[in-house]
Amino acid sequence: MTNIVWRQGELIEVAISDLSDTGDGVGRFENRVVFVPDTVPGDRVIVRLVNVKPQYANSTLQQILQPSPHRIRPGCIVADKCGGCQWQHIDYQYQLIAKRNQVIQALERIGGFVQPPVDLVLVAASPLGYRNKATYPFGISATGQVQAGYYQKSSHQLINLNQCPVQDARLNPILAEVKQDIQRQGWSIYDERRHQGQIRHLGLRIGRGTGEILLTLVVKDWNLPGIEAVAIEWLKRYPHLVGVSLNRNGDRTNAIFGSETRCVAGVPGLREKFAHLEFLVRPDTFFQVSTETTEALLQVIQSQLNLQGHEVLVDAYCGIGTLTLPLAKQVRHATGLEVQPAAVEQAILNAQHNGIENVTFQVGAVEKILPNLGIIPDVVLLDPPRKGCDRAVIETLRKLKPSQIVYVSCKVATLARDLKILCGEGLYAITRVQPADFFPQTSHVEAAAFLALSPNHKGA
Repeated sequence: MTNIVWRQGELIEVAISDLSDTGDGVGRFENRVVFVPDTVPGDRVIVRLVNVKPQYANSTLQQILQPSPHRIRPGCIVADKCGGCQWQHIDYQYQLIAKRNQVIQALERIGGFVQPPVDLVLVAASPLGYRNKATYPFGISATGQVQAGYYQKSSHQLINLNQCPVQDARLNPILAEVKQDIQRQGWSIYDERRHQGQIRHLGLRIGRGTGEILLTLVVKDWNLPGIEAVAIEWLKRYPHLVGVSLNRNGDRTNAIFGSETRCVAGVPGLREKFAHLEFLVRPDTFFQVSTETTEALLQVIQSQLNLQGHEVLVDAYCGIGTLTLPLAKQVRHATGLEVQPAAVEQAILNAQHNGIENVTFQVGAVEKILPNLGIIPDVVLLDPPRKGCDRAVIETLRKLKPSQIVYVSCKVATLARDLKILCGEGLYAITRVQPADFFPQTSHVEAAAFLALSPNHKGA
């Protein structure tokens, strides 16, 4: 171990050799790790040490001495400031390599799997313009102008945007012009430090397959004088805008949406085409932000499962039935479990809207419902939030022993943790892991892991 002292604020030279799971470049100095945002493996850089610890330090990029061959010029003029994207300076093919490595490393280091069968990353249909949903905090400039955009990296300094290259381009005119309308109306902008002001966020959502758009203002309370008339004007101005809503969030919180949403003009939801079905999606509904790549991952799931029509399927964490309903068309019966009552209500409506009758949905925590379903599923689909599955869910699955499990994850660390338990004592084997790029220009990676019950445990 070196005795060289690391000093806060010191300038050092570092060669970047890897990317962390949070998207920062990783280098080594005197056998200790240095994390450097905005860098690419292959960069040789000068950095300033901050937040120095005995084994590692965070740092800020000061100068690029030699750029990586994977470094490119960002397509966004504020990419170096805006916190919305981390990887616009990295060429897309290398982003895919880094994301696959992220999945492999998590499965090996956390899960303890040797040479896990990880496929090449499922490529996004487009690395830009893919997002079907965006939410922007509002702010006020030094000159009193209404702003909306994303926060600067590691700060609460708002970067004002009139367009965003990763959101669907059809949303850009609304982002640019609604701020001006709010300015003219004199509506106050929320100040989180003082918990004063009215308008907190702008929410935009588009049906990629239909072009229908929803506009939502997140407000501290319902008192927004003249909103109905302004909303009607917006519907006239933007031909594809089908609904304007208010969402009330009166809490001191970092959460964007509150629990109540009211439609003030048009309709409360848009139509989206997905997997040969038509879904009704509301402003605060969870629906994957990359419609096309989600559909491509679904096709992999359908192909891998090779459903024959006699199976019983359980979709845990089913949301509005995004994956449940397409899979229900290929099995004898499907059951969706979801803790959010509003999502289950929409899932039922979507099933009825598409004429799918062999599916039921239940409201409640998966760890409480799954052990008491009274059925033995052949296939279980897991798509939990980032924290992964509750341990009780994993233990219930080990008792039920479904023949196949598909675990769709947006955080590979918790995926690896849960797979390690599921596969313990040789109960299940990983047959395939399919990463998918739902979030180009960021370090986030989605992955679907396919598990098969060991022949030794069938019928046990």
